[in-house]
Amino acid sequence: MHRGTVLAAAFWFHPGTTGATEARVRVLAAWRPGATVWALAGGHLLRLATPCKVAVDAAPGLPLVLESGVLTSAPLASKERERLAPPPGAVVLVHEGVARLYVPGELRQVDLGSWLDVSGWQRMQVKGLGAPPPALRHMLAPLPPPTRESFGPGVPALAPEAQRMLALMEGRGETVVARREGWFARLRRVFSRQPGETVAVRREGVFARLRRAFGASFAAASETAEMAQRRERTARVRRAFGLKPVQRGGLFSRLRQAFGARPEAAPGSAMTVQRQGVLSRLLAWLGAASAPSGATNATQGTQAAPTQAPPPGPSAFERMKAWMLQHTPLGALVGRRKGDYLRNLLEMFEEGRLDEALRHAIPLGRDPDPQAQLALGVPGPREQLRIQPRGNAGSAQVFGGGPAVFEALRERYRTTFRRLEREGRIDEAAFVLAELLNAAEEAVSFLERHGRLRLAAELAEGRELPAGLVVRQWLLAKDVARAVAIARRGGAFADAVLRLEKSHPREAEALRLLWAESLAEAGNWARAVEALWPVTSARHLARAWVERGVRTGGVSGAKLLVHWMLGFPDGFGAARGQVEALLSDTSAERAPERLAFATELLREEPSDAQAALLVPTFRALMRDRVTDHSLRLDMLLRRMRAMKEPAMAALRTDLPMHTATPAPGWSALTTLPAQGVTLEESDAGAHAVHDAVVLPGRRVLLALGEAGARLVDADGRTLAWFDVPAFSLVVSTQGDRALALARRGDVWRLSRLDLVARRASRWCDMELGAWAPTYDGDRWFVAVRDAVLMVDALADDLRSLWRVPQVGGAVLELAVDEQHLSFLVLHLSAEQDFHRLERWGYALEGGPTLRHRADVECRAGMPDIHALTADGEAVAARSVSPEEETPVRGSILVPFVSRPNHVVPLREPSRVGLVLGSGWSLTRLSAGTTRTTHLRDVAGNLRASVEFTGTPPQVVRLTEEWFVVHDLLGRVVWLDLHSGEVHRVPVA
Repeated sequence: MHRGTVLAAAFWFHPGTTGATEARVRVLAAWRPGATVWALAGGHLLRLATPCKVAVDAAPGLPLVLESGVLTSAPLASKERERLAPPPGAVVLVHEGVARLYVPGELRQVDLGSWLDVSGWQRMQVKGLGAPPPALRHMLAPLPPPTRESFGPGVPALAPEAQRMLALMEGRGETVVARREGWFARLRRVFSRQPGETVAVRREGVFARLRRAFGASFAAASETAEMAQRRERTARVRRAFGLKPVQRGGLFSRLRQAFGARPEAAPGSAMTVQRQGVLSRLLAWLGAASAPSGATNATQGTQAAPTQAPPPGPSAFERMKAWMLQHTPLGALVGRRKGDYLRNLLEMFEEGRLDEALRHAIPLGRDPDPQAQLALGVPGPREQLRIQPRGNAGSAQVFGGGPAVFEALRERYRTTFRRLEREGRIDEAAFVLAELLNAAEEAVSFLERHGRLRLAAELAEGRELPAGLVVRQWLLAKDVARAVAIARRGGAFADAVLRLEKSHPREAEALRLLWAESLAEAGNWARAVEALWPVTSARHLARAWVERGVRTGGVSGAKLLVHWMLGFPDGFGAARGQVEALLSDTSAERAPERLAFATELLREEPSDAQAALLVPTFRALMRDRVTDHSLRLDMLLRRMRAMKEPAMAALRTDLPMHTATPAPGWSALTTLPAQGVTLEESDAGAHAVHDAVVLPGRRVLLALGEAGARLVDADGRTLAWFDVPAFSLVVSTQGDRALALARRGDVWRLSRLDLVARRASRWCDMELGAWAPTYDGDRWFVAVRDAVLMVDALADDLRSLWRVPQVGGAVLELAVDEQHLSFLVLHLSAEQDFHRLERWGYALEGGPTLRHRADVECRAGMPDIHALTADGEAVAARSVSPEEETPVRGSILVPFVSRPNHVVPLREPSRVGLVLGSGWSLTRLSAGTTRTTHLRDVAGNLRASVEFTGTPPQVVRLTEEWFVVHDLLGRVVWLDLHSGEVHRVPVA
């Protein structure tokens, strides 16, 4: 055995000397986070996460030392080692004078949880001793829809009948049960009015109906031209609802018509055949109605069945209602009532009774549901006027009458709108546009022309018009804070500026300044300068942004160098050193920066300063063309050679241009062998690394837990140390700032890191369930319990710009890019068992808009491995399967955008984790004490493998430019996905 003081990497505890219970007690006492326990030679082997110095006689167990990748309990002579020939990762245990070899794979890991008896414990809810986190403020509370008061006192209230009909048309009404009335009930309905009943047309009495039945000849004799037009209009309405033209009949036929009996069949119709019984006709019709929608009635012939499955047909009640409308007096009654309603409505408009007409008017403009059912009732007068900002889903009921009725109403509403505008009744005219004609954008423009700016903005936002238009209207209404908040939420600054420039140039310039300021606060210096640059009088404000962007580095910093050199009077001299350093650098890593610098230089107006930069820039690009064949420089070099500058004349003569085919980069060379990296436990660093991200210029930001965060260069030299706790990092897409997260009980402490100024500050404490690993410096998407939020990352306190309050379950993962947001929701049953996994997908342009919702198929129950991309590709699988069974295959949900899907091997027993990107995927594997990460492209080709030996699990991050692997032993490796270069980051 070893003697003295050794650097122990493991301890062995033998129950034969101490007893089984005491051995377990000693193992638990010596256990530390990251350590693992294995069954070995009848005892327990405790492998430490980090080796520690210990005196052998005071050790808790038999110490084992790591020598050349092998754990030994005693010093081995060279001959003994040759005789045993232990492979890496093996254990040599000397016990009772005999050295025994245990190779990897023979050991079985022990679950320490099975040693602990917690049956007598009671789980209790605890709270932190600190102050609770501040309440989350919502910056953009939804506005209530414009109401009657919004359009002024001249707009009448909505009649109750019309209100009910509007609900039916939008699918919000209750289903009307068509129950056949008895004979006495029909008599009571015909001859009496129900108490308190409100009708649009005055009910006729018995004598009035008799006079109407027998007085047709007298009415025809005294008919005027106006009455003839009214009669013709009535006939058109009756035809629209399928009613027969009124024909003069005999005594009994007119009595039946007057009192609602069944009308006689038209000559030649199906009713001239002997009538079947009601029950037989009903059963026959229901049998035909239950056939697929692709088949027609047998009397009309049949057609081929549709190639796709037909949509679900109407319910039994709807089929019963349709049958009754066709074969019972109900159809004639419903058509007559609706015809009377429309005739009365049109008469109101013609006679100038606009207040009463608007109370009964039916809103138009919404396409009916293809599966909408015919409503049995008629609209009632409005009690209150409300614009419905959003349509409601579900099977709707329609008024009926066909396109002719709606076209007639639309023409009448247009005439009313023009009349109200001529009379100066602006509010009532806007109401007709917004509510009746459903022309919301036209109503917004109309209100703006007449100075109703705030109402126009409220209407634009309430009707969910394009975000750029909403921003424009709020800016014109002088509510700048709301305009900026909506523009930030939906990324609508550019659209709003374009909408303002022609009609309101001063407001457009003001919005440009607000846009540039918002981008600068988010650290997007290049876009901030680009947004501000058209305002020549304000370019001096961009000087500080240009300098900070250049210090940030990267491609955007190279573009800003051109603005610094050519955009300011003293810029050429101030930025000359940075330009010379960029163009004289010969490293391939900065070649993309030189390409961006040259491209931006050619966009500038010709000047002496530009001419002075052309030759050194051209030479630098020619050098990059020789050393890096993957860069596409030929077209840019031709443009530079074709310039009429005198300095380029000599170059055109001395450097003839030859066309070279760009060589594909490492990412496109799928035939190359996979990159391989292996790190041993001896490669451990001085600090545990909890998170790591790669920044422009090959810098790396490390999260070291309570020790803070450290910014290092490519060689591991410390550039900055941030004294805030950091266990997770959320880096901005520009790479100039980050958020550091550290758990504090039930909440997370959030700190801001400024990587350019190299300072840190505490932000706030917040409850978090899941979060996006990146943000744009302005908006950060997080999940809190069953809500998804867009957090304002620029505010001093905790605020949200947008939220989905209840998604129905716990959010497991979020993924976001510039265009899309996706998240996975875990739904549990009432018994808290797994129910389903659902993916939500949003489009971010113009404001987060839900585009897709779909379930991820989970055949094996609750998945413990899941991966998600921003455009919605999702994978769910399980990492552990019964040993006697084949590993359960996972499930893949394709993205909701058009791109190739990942080919992911889903039957890997040792898989413990998966990460997806748009073009790459990472698979984490664990076998014994070996942790491996495989990098694959979309086609499933293995491109790189990173292997760590030791107990701590690997932690991975993946972007489209790089992926990084690290662990708690302080080992950090990252790979450039463009060049294929592997970089190790020493953690000292």
